[in-house]
Amino acid sequence: MEELARKAGITVRTLRFYRERKLLPPPRREGRIAWYDDRHLARLRTIAALLERGHTLNGIADLASTFESGRDVGELFGLGEDAAPATWTEETPVRLTPEDLADYFAGEVTTENLATALDLGYLAIDGEEIVHISRRLLDASAALVREGVPLAAVLQAGREVREHTTAMAEIFATMVRRHLSEEATSDDPTAPATPATPATPAAAALERLRPLAKSVVEAELSMALDRLVRAEKDAPDRP
Repeated sequence: MEELARKAGITVRTLRFYRERKLLPPPRREGRIAWYDDRHLARLRTIAALLERGHTLNGIADLASTFESGRDVGELFGLGEDAAPATWTEETPVRLTPEDLADYFAGEVTTENLATALDLGYLAIDGEEIVHISRRLLDASAALVREGVPLAAVLQAGREVREHTTAMAEIFATMVRRHLSEEATSDDPTAPATPATPATPAAAALERLRPLAKSVVEAELSMALDRLVRAEKDAPDRP
């Protein structure tokens, strides 16, 4: 304990206090000896960094509890314990420390917002790191928060957008299944499926034609925003 406290730059009394508040995971015990490792040191440094950013110990304890009860990386990607992230996704995951996350969303990293992000599958936990499922979603969310939109509102909008985009994806998938279900997945029909060769003809067609679906959705969304902007400009001044 003394060695850990010295490396973390805190007193043993402070370390004991953190343990009592359950801010640290328990040490590994061998008889009467308690062994601490780099994971405990990383947690202490995270606590110090979050305190510097204005978080309270109560808030840090809540965040730690939320993280520890959140989904892990394998669950986020729907993978087994030893599997790598799926190659068919176009999204780039981002690894963050808790301090990085606090910097992205200054003042908005609350227990409620973290729980919502974990529930949506935007975030997962990998040891002492956090993984965000999409660089594009992370950057867009942070930009909206910088513009003054509360993170809770951004996450709620994300939940609603997901409902609509899931419905749009299903419209496209239904069309493909109906009209392209006989398409071959490879020159050799007996060849095993791989990430580059999906398991069914419909999956192969979906993978090949997904840029067209994205183009339609992006164009329709752009035109819908055009209509909304025009309507806002033409509307009389609101009180």
